[in-house]
Amino acid sequence: MSNQTFSPLKFVENLSFIRYGGTADEQRAAELILSEIEAAGGKGEIKEFQIPASTYNGHVTKVIAPYELELNTVAFGMCGNLPAPGKDLKLFYAERGTARDFLGHDDLSDTVVMVNALTLDAYKELCKRHAAAIFVIMGKYYHNNDEAGLYNRNLRPKQLENGVIPTFGINAHDATELLRNGAEVLHIELEQTDGEATSRNVEAVIEGTEKDDEDIVIIGHYDSLPIGPGAWDNATGSAAVMGLYHYFLNNPAKRTLRFVWAGSEEQGLLGSKAYIEQHEDLMKNIKFCFNFDMCGTILGPNNIFITGGKELEDFAELFCRETGYSAQFRVGVHSSDSAPFADRGVPGIGLSRGTTSSEIHTCRDTIFPLGEEALKKNICFASQMISRVANSAILPVECGMPDNMKKELDKYFQRDTDKK
Repeated sequence: MSNQTFSPLKFVENLSFIRYGGTADEQRAAELILSEIEAAGGKGEIKEFQIPASTYNGHVTKVIAPYELELNTVAFGMCGNLPAPGKDLKLFYAERGTARDFLGHDDLSDTVVMVNALTLDAYKELCKRHAAAIFVIMGKYYHNNDEAGLYNRNLRPKQLENGVIPTFGINAHDATELLRNGAEVLHIELEQTDGEATSRNVEAVIEGTEKDDEDIVIIGHYDSLPIGPGAWDNATGSAAVMGLYHYFLNNPAKRTLRFVWAGSEEQGLLGSKAYIEQHEDLMKNIKFCFNFDMCGTILGPNNIFITGGKELEDFAELFCRETGYSAQFRVGVHSSDSAPFADRGVPGIGLSRGTTSSEIHTCRDTIFPLGEEALKKNICFASQMISRVANSAILPVECGMPDNMKKELDKYFQRDTDKK
């Protein structure tokens, strides 16, 4: 039983430091979460898992013709090397990176290609044409690198299935200047070592009082990007999960509740995927997933993400009506830690609160837009909804995904369904 008064905003404040997956600061955050579990009178565990990681040793990107200029780019991880003396490469701007954008450019082995965004389809086109290097434009023209969200992110496994191309982020201001000033040839070097790092999930369980074969996962990621404190995204979700842990320690449900603070979500939902892999024996019992990603902003509105069938949507809408909770509904795959569970047929509800007056994935994701009462209201509503599900005689929805949601999941996880 928890005898402790929990302040969600204080918890957010304590967790608001850079805690990128696979780093010592992520470990520090995991230990902070574990200490809060234990202070509440519960028991938790830190579970390690491995993630892709690169050791960065340095890079050079500069214009050498028709003028000279050092560029302030950021190298991606897991993207190979262009060791010294490097290469002199032509610059080509391929805009969206579609096949049409590459007309007349079938061999790019002597070219660095600049694109607006590095979609999987764009990366496939670049690999097909043997691009020597890639520049990915980020942010607005008035953003510096931190504001534009430039950091040493990894190329994703789905991209790497097609090949390895040295890749760099460049802010929109510098990209604009390259084209405006007629840059033609760039010199590029990159040295890094690919390997692995250790990330962590924090787990705690509150056993059910009656039903021991129908478990509910309550999850929120606690990692951040390496460019800001990640207060809204997602120290708030971590605080919501912790607030619910305190509540259910004092109010055990009929069904077992499995609490997960997931690591490395920002690198591709790696913590939730690792949880499923490490607990394969439990998946037959997991019947529902509640996900918390970005809560507690003073300015609203509330959001409810539905990943499941019409039955699940109806349940959530009726419950909101019954409790007088105002929220906008979004039906589809929630791009967060409930998605890997949905991919295994587990219905998911994502509870969050959003605002257009703040930012995520930048240095501006700070505590200012957040409020104690807003967080408590989100947690209170979540405790009511989870209690309804966890104490119901029969679960409001069965496991499984309708065909349209399966197609969305295939698209989200970038599966080539034509090969099935």
